[in-house]
Amino acid sequence: MADTQTRKRRGGGRAGAAARRGSAVIDQMPWNPPINIDKPTEPLDQAGIEAIHEGAMRILEEIGIEFYNEEAIAILKEAGCTITGDNVRMGRDFVMEMIGKAPSSFTITPRNPDKTIEVGGKTLLFGNVSSPPNYWDLEIGTKVSGNREMCRNLLKLTQYFNCIHFAGGYPVEPVDIHASVRHLDVLYDKLTLTDKAMHAYSLGKERVEDVMEMVRIAGGLSHEEFEATPHMYTNINSTSPLKHDHPMIDGCLRLARRGQAIVVTPFTLAGAMAPVTMAGAVAQSLAEALCAIALFQYVRPGIPCVIGTFTSNVDMKSGAPAFGTPEYMRSTQMTGQMARYYGLPMRSSGVCAANVPDGQSIWETSNSLWAAVQSGTNMVYHAAGWLEGGLIASPEKFIMDCEILQQIQRYMQPEITATGPDEIALDAIKSVGNDGHFFGIQHTQDRYTSAFYQPFLSDWKNYEGWDVAGGIWTAERAHHMFKEIVTSFEPPAMDDGIRDELADFVARRKAEGGAPTDF
Repeated sequence: MADTQTRKRRGGGRAGAAARRGSAVIDQMPWNPPINIDKPTEPLDQAGIEAIHEGAMRILEEIGIEFYNEEAIAILKEAGCTITGDNVRMGRDFVMEMIGKAPSSFTITPRNPDKTIEVGGKTLLFGNVSSPPNYWDLEIGTKVSGNREMCRNLLKLTQYFNCIHFAGGYPVEPVDIHASVRHLDVLYDKLTLTDKAMHAYSLGKERVEDVMEMVRIAGGLSHEEFEATPHMYTNINSTSPLKHDHPMIDGCLRLARRGQAIVVTPFTLAGAMAPVTMAGAVAQSLAEALCAIALFQYVRPGIPCVIGTFTSNVDMKSGAPAFGTPEYMRSTQMTGQMARYYGLPMRSSGVCAANVPDGQSIWETSNSLWAAVQSGTNMVYHAAGWLEGGLIASPEKFIMDCEILQQIQRYMQPEITATGPDEIALDAIKSVGNDGHFFGIQHTQDRYTSAFYQPFLSDWKNYEGWDVAGGIWTAERAHHMFKEIVTSFEPPAMDDGIRDELADFVARRKAEGGAPTDF
């Protein structure tokens, strides 16, 4: 095995040159995670904040949360919580003391330190679609099960677009790979095709331990260096209402003990797994998240934790999940207020219920993304590529969403709202006077190439020009772009020794059987 403490990272070759050249297919904005310069939307007054907090605390004190994890039960019993079987009730003083130990911001350093991300504060980070079992693209034309090639192509989009800042779970589940070794193949693909912050599914100790070791190897890190600061993260969901399962808690405990970041995201659908009222759904969601974060802080005080929200509503006619609704937007804003109340970074999502990349998919996703902006969200999961309530991943939708993400990034650039003499432009206005125009004056000529956002996907031609050019609709333009990107894609540089060490680890773990499954 190569010496991971002394090995040097090699950045040359075609991949390194391609990274320096930038985009080959489109002229996109540079890597620059946006800073949210807007004041957050706060629908709750102080009395509302206190009421939701009180509701969350009473859930924890009087009703309790089921923890189906014997280790967690033992730890919480040691901490003084009230245990009845699997039910854990914890006092608000304990919860607030533990929550107070969590940092309000932290960094995650991937194998490429230039892609280090700060989680917290006013930073707004976007991640790729994660975990759909199915795939749709314009060429196939119908929903199909995901496979490794589809997963790899979506990972290429994840790396290609600078507005995607972290690599979430599998962008589509490659069901052609057996579940016992799927994590090994996909993490190898993720670590070689991308150089952005990595995610591990908390689905059994073998998967979590394998991913931590692969991330360590990919970074060229010693065990001590890996554990000194976060290099990866996990996201878990509670099993609403009011339950945490064994493998997700187990995975988080393992990551916590090795200093890696944890996102806790209850999946509370109002009217189904939570009260039909948004205040009740948010209070329940907070209780489910805070109890887990309190556990992790007790185990390792100061471990980076993020509180997530996935509170939306169901269609009361069918019971199907709905996303991007007015209720979803308000619950996200409300949770943002509560996250600031607790001093925790926040995660939300860019989601929709639409089945194909059509108009519905864009207005629902736009609502979700702007709710993230308005709420002060720090990590936006599923920001690009999500369809059918998370059951479908689509490359066309991925690219369409990246157009929205770039517009949000541009919207946050402070130069748009600058008010210096050059921006007020009195001399320019005076030179044009009452009957001229601004196209040809020097003030415009000096700024015209960067004055306004330039889309890579939108078509701004008039109808006649669009028609003459073939009358290509947005999803079709996105499909052509997708094909160009994956055809010309060059992976980011990786040291040959590191690549070989990763491949050897994957081969060894496969020979050992990977992770146990139920089938």
